[in-house]
Amino acid sequence: MGPLVSAEEMSRCIHCTRCVRFGQEVAGVMELGMNHRGQHSEITSFLGRSVDSELSGNMIDLCPVGALTSKPFRYGARTWELSRRRSIAMHDALGSNIVVQIKHDKVMRVVPLENEAINECWISDRDRFSYEGLNSSDRLSVPMIKRHGQWHEVDWATALGYAAHALEGVKSQHGAQSIGILASPNSSLEEHFMLSAIAQGLGGASIDSRLRQIDFSADPGLSGAPWLGMAIEEVNQLQRLLLIGSFLRKDHPLLASRVRAAAKQGLSLSMLHAVDDDLLMPLANKALLPPSQWPRMLALILKQLRSQLALEAKPMPAVAPDMKDWVDRLAVSASAEQMQIAKSIAQSLQSGERKAVWIGSAAKSNPYFGRIHALAQAIAEHCDARLGILVEGANAVGAWQLGLQSIASKQANAKQLMAQAKKAYVLYQVEPELDHAAADGCLSAMSAADTVIAMSAYRSEAMMRYADCLLPIAAFTETSGTVVNMEGRRQSYSAVVKPFAQSRPGWKVLRVLADLLQIPSLAFETIEDLRVSAFAKADACALSNQVHHVSGLFDTSTDSLTSQDSFERLAEIPIYACDGVVRRAASLQMTRDARLPALRMNPGALHRLNAAAT
Repeated sequence: MGPLVSAEEMSRCIHCTRCVRFGQEVAGVMELGMNHRGQHSEITSFLGRSVDSELSGNMIDLCPVGALTSKPFRYGARTWELSRRRSIAMHDALGSNIVVQIKHDKVMRVVPLENEAINECWISDRDRFSYEGLNSSDRLSVPMIKRHGQWHEVDWATALGYAAHALEGVKSQHGAQSIGILASPNSSLEEHFMLSAIAQGLGGASIDSRLRQIDFSADPGLSGAPWLGMAIEEVNQLQRLLLIGSFLRKDHPLLASRVRAAAKQGLSLSMLHAVDDDLLMPLANKALLPPSQWPRMLALILKQLRSQLALEAKPMPAVAPDMKDWVDRLAVSASAEQMQIAKSIAQSLQSGERKAVWIGSAAKSNPYFGRIHALAQAIAEHCDARLGILVEGANAVGAWQLGLQSIASKQANAKQLMAQAKKAYVLYQVEPELDHAAADGCLSAMSAADTVIAMSAYRSEAMMRYADCLLPIAAFTETSGTVVNMEGRRQSYSAVVKPFAQSRPGWKVLRVLADLLQIPSLAFETIEDLRVSAFAKADACALSNQVHHVSGLFDTSTDSLTSQDSFERLAEIPIYACDGVVRRAASLQMTRDARLPALRMNPGALHRLNAAAT
């Protein structure tokens, strides 16, 4: 059945068909079925197929007799030998509640903890099986310093002293603006608070956690932390949804499950994308266009909405003059086919009562994300829908609330940190060659820097080349913290096992580093004291997807010059490559979704190149 679900105990099967019904009713794909009849009946996968759904592991929990079992956990331990601890899944922004089962300070299994408001009684395979990465051979076990091109293991005092001295040296010689900090959006609220305070304490070092975003043109107009725009529970009641540039099934598996449930109740779903992604649910409208043409299609949808409101003599929301002129100009040159698609989507959004417009990960990595955000907001206002942004990372919302981004300031954003090489970099739970949108630029910038301090649970070959100081940080199961999920809900969790080898909780490492840098007001003794300060700062930032008018956002000189004969790259982040823990989970890397990256191209483009798909 594949690398995740074992059917070696099928002699126990009582043919209840729960696993079959789960695929049909929840996962959206029937991967198991019943062959033969009577006493010869058996549950099996389809001929030549394996169980590959991103939610397949839930079949294990549903099976009442243990006929389906976890293949990675099989023969690992007896269930009565395991201790159970509550925690939060850290691999997407949903914040699924989980139970971590441990034996001898080692995570042995992860199962769902029921929470109807968030993950119901399910978890994704990514959350269920990623624990294997916690025991990877890549774990960084001791602090290390590079001297004369050679790595040496050192004690914590030496390593932290080296890091503080290196940062102070760069600051004194080149100024604080020559220091850049990249933080993982999966890190806790407490860790983000410490990082933000250290950046300020250094005199204004640049810091950002929006690693996969490349267009920051709308930043000056942002008014708060981006979020889903509604409670997760409300997704099931949606009647109309416009999905802009999202690999929803792979980026947010359980959110896709809720949308699928809404579709069964009559949700009309429209999608704007560059890929004909199978969402395993019916689509009312579908616009497939190159990424550079997404703002054009959104402009046409907005034009159709405004035209309909004018015909019905209804009040029309205000639109910035430059946006209105840009939309009107595009409408004149649009083809009849484009106008028809836009009209169909607009008509869908105008009907119904509970409506939403969501911006996905592919749109956030679009070179015209600023325009997409502004146009999506205008569309939502014209059809009385809620605007939502599908953030990436367990604490992306919390990072924003704590100021881990440079808005309308002299500091550099994540893109500029690589384009304008800094003298010193601090990497916090980040592997920039895999986590940053500009991977090639990252390697060049890191190699050219005077010092690169990597605080990470893992080490990689690339990191060993560009870094000169490695500080082992505890993984999320080994430390306590808080995350803010996509609906703005705070959830705190506690360490369930001891830190690996000599690794330490990140907030404690940052506290000592702040002391060595002589940054005041960060001498917290407990995580609870730190949490109070972090919450107080986060409370000052509201949840808001509103973007105010930004001058030049619709400047025609920045319009795409892409011709129909040129190619545009759409870089999808594979479901099992989203962060360092998942990338090192052996069983997940054996699934169909984790195969080596492939190049996908439109059949027409292949024909023009006289090429063939293999």
